[in-house]
Amino acid sequence: MSKTTMRDVAERSGVSVTTVSHVLNDVPGKRINPQTRSRVLRAADELLYRPNQLARGLRTQRSGMIGFLSDQVSTTPYAGRMIVGAQAAAEEVGSLLLLLDSGGDPDLEEREVEALRERQVDGIVYATYYHRVVHPPANLADGPVVLLDARSADGSISSVVPDEVGGARSAVEVLLAAGHRRIGFVTTDEEIAARDLRLTGYRQALEVYGLPFDPALVALGGADAQAGFAAAHQLLAPPGRPTAIFCFKDLAAMGVYQAAGELGLSIPEDLSVVGFDDQLLISESLRPGLTTVALPHEEMGRWAVRTLLERIDAPSQPASATHALLPCPVVSRGSVARPATGPP
Repeated sequence: MSKTTMRDVAERSGVSVTTVSHVLNDVPGKRINPQTRSRVLRAADELLYRPNQLARGLRTQRSGMIGFLSDQVSTTPYAGRMIVGAQAAAEEVGSLLLLLDSGGDPDLEEREVEALRERQVDGIVYATYYHRVVHPPANLADGPVVLLDARSADGSISSVVPDEVGGARSAVEVLLAAGHRRIGFVTTDEEIAARDLRLTGYRQALEVYGLPFDPALVALGGADAQAGFAAAHQLLAPPGRPTAIFCFKDLAAMGVYQAAGELGLSIPEDLSVVGFDDQLLISESLRPGLTTVALPHEEMGRWAVRTLLERIDAPSQPASATHALLPCPVVSRGSVARPATGPP
């Protein structure tokens, strides 16, 4: 079966090959009647016409390819939504996303950047699987680039990150609104940006309700279920145990559930719990379902690619960095209730 050409589309739509070219290549400055444009596009669709991307690239000086370089995003299920969002935004303009994963190896990262540049990608999205301040490979600056779920140390590169402070504040406000006044915080001992920002949100929520910050209600540990289990035992030891616990991650919340069960506490009757991440394999599987904060991974992926495309389309414009902070909504399930009456 022979490949459909522009001439075939022109014959089907009753216009010239030149008009077809102007419509399909969206040539700027060409005034095409809307009905004619619609007829050409319908004919191209009916004939399953596919443009010659190599020829288009020679005309536009664009390859139609976007590099997506990550550390471990492609192997992290919940962060993989960033790829979904990035790919959707690329498809909107007919671009192809080329995905490379370095596994966190800085030497491999540099080689992968070179490989993407050699393939003449129009720009690169540099993504990390959790919110970090990074020092990207030096050769990344050789073309348009946007950071996804990361910020550069000097702020010179456009970036998009979740509003960790706002998300944590909203999570704790859910507990405060339910009547809780002694709220524990199971956090991580990892030195990452998200840890300090979520602690800030926790403290801000307490301040709104006129409550003092009590360091004894903050349990340092890791960000997995085992660490959450140990931290919960520390917080829930009498006297004066909290009536609610906010967790740095859903994995830690799983550990809190396990500790509560071991101590004979029911969730949410005796203890309310709120997580962070909305990892569906955890938040929807726990009983009761876990109220948590969703990270806007897919939205961040879309923002990163769209911002990159704006930079690619306007290479002559001043390259001032743009920084976005996307909201983290609370997803309510069954793990929050009013505190039980009587002393804790």
